[in-house]
Amino acid sequence: MTATVPAETLKVGAGRMSRREVLQALSGLMVGMFVSILASTVVANALPRIIADLNGTQTVYTWIVTTELLAMTATVPLWGKMADLYNKKLLIQLSLGLFVVGSLIAGLTPNVEVLLVSRVVQGIGAGGMTALATIVMAAMIPPRELGRYAGIFGAVFGVGTIAGPLIGGVLVDTSWLGWRWCFLIGVPFTLLSIFLLQRTLHLPVTRRRKVKIDWLGALLITSGVSTVLVWSSLAGNKFAWASGWTALMVGGGLALLALAVWVESRADEPIVPLDIFRNRTVSLTTIASILVGVAMFGGTVFLSQYFQLSLGKSPTVAGLMSLPMILGLLVSSTVAGQLITKYGRWKRYLVAGAAVMVVGMLLLATIDAETSILLLSVYMAVLGVGVGMLMQNLVLAAQNDVPAHELGAATSVLTFFRSMGGTIGVSALGAVLANRVASLSAEKLGPLTGGAPGGEGSTEVPDLSALPEPVLRIIQDVYGTATGELFLVAAPFAVLALVVVLFIREKPLHTLSGEERRAKEEAAAVLPGAH
Repeated sequence: MTATVPAETLKVGAGRMSRREVLQALSGLMVGMFVSILASTVVANALPRIIADLNGTQTVYTWIVTTELLAMTATVPLWGKMADLYNKKLLIQLSLGLFVVGSLIAGLTPNVEVLLVSRVVQGIGAGGMTALATIVMAAMIPPRELGRYAGIFGAVFGVGTIAGPLIGGVLVDTSWLGWRWCFLIGVPFTLLSIFLLQRTLHLPVTRRRKVKIDWLGALLITSGVSTVLVWSSLAGNKFAWASGWTALMVGGGLALLALAVWVESRADEPIVPLDIFRNRTVSLTTIASILVGVAMFGGTVFLSQYFQLSLGKSPTVAGLMSLPMILGLLVSSTVAGQLITKYGRWKRYLVAGAAVMVVGMLLLATIDAETSILLLSVYMAVLGVGVGMLMQNLVLAAQNDVPAHELGAATSVLTFFRSMGGTIGVSALGAVLANRVASLSAEKLGPLTGGAPGGEGSTEVPDLSALPEPVLRIIQDVYGTATGELFLVAAPFAVLALVVVLFIREKPLHTLSGEERRAKEEAAAVLPGAH
């Protein structure tokens, strides 16, 4: 096969976006990233009110969060693969459009069933935005300079993750808005993001040979992952961990994933190129991303419930109580990014971030219904500092160590496994929390509940305003104790993440952007010896 390479392709740096152009393009990306991440967390403080209005249970409580995360997780590899093959700008605008549709359906939902469907649509759009935003950044900016921007981007990711409960709480407590605006508020911002990207994002159109998507592989990966995630949500709640249903769902999910691996190994354009895992850095950062997802999402998503049900705070106050974590993440992510750009060293921040995250998880494992607000704020700030140094820099390490044509695959793999870890964490730890609350309630309330503990009613999220004072105090103590135990369960995953990070080798950061590296690699392939 013959090919020609334009002279400008061989000129490294040709057409590189200026810093002003990069910042303009990032404005649209950051708005889109913020609202897509916000969708996962803005409902946190609104969930008690949503569940009450739509007559849901503790299982539904978990699933409103989980379905969006599940859809986002399952579709990330497909978005990442398409980014390596098709127009990135068009794909990111398509993902934002899907997010708008899902948000409108959610905001107008008449019942729980429609709400869950809308969360799936939101998740598909959010999966595209989450994966593509980081891929587009790598295409525009050299890894050596990426820290300067990745720190800001990591902060946006973190703020979107943790500020959601605050925004949701304010909306719920504002009488003329209500919980439906937790979904509708993202629509104008998403439309703004689409407009900004259309005006400011200018990436060269890469002309590729005729390509095809491995739809069978995509279907098998999505089905296998979804089956395992559904099991992790239902096990211990709807059926026992050791049961026929567990064997059926886990066995079926693993069989689908094994078949997916077989299909992917033979596909011309696999969704997840298996040979990418031969790269030590990609493999280790993938494992670390799973563990970070379990620890961070699995633990923090239930803090809002703790603030309201254990400490008795309003949704707005519960949101304000998450500010220490936001500030810790914002500061550490930004400062670490600036230092990486200045000195070109990044592993020290991965190790420090993982270590601090472990400390934060262990501190939060000590909370109960009597924990002071000051101590709680310090504990959350510590966790935020650790996550801020760790999360985005795992992506940077992987992007720096793969060929330019695999940037999309590597980025989406990390995003996929981090989201999967988070979804498993929310599902499994949500089941643990529900069981622990039921058992503690049965133990402490006994006949006061009229036989509800351990029965069907034990999974319902209580309405604190309807409880008599003695029962109220017991329920608050139950949720405080159960939430502390939840962080203790999640802490070992943070410890494992630290161990994995220690084995990642530090390599010098590239000074060329993803598009420049791709042009250089293509030039070298067509004209051996070209530099």
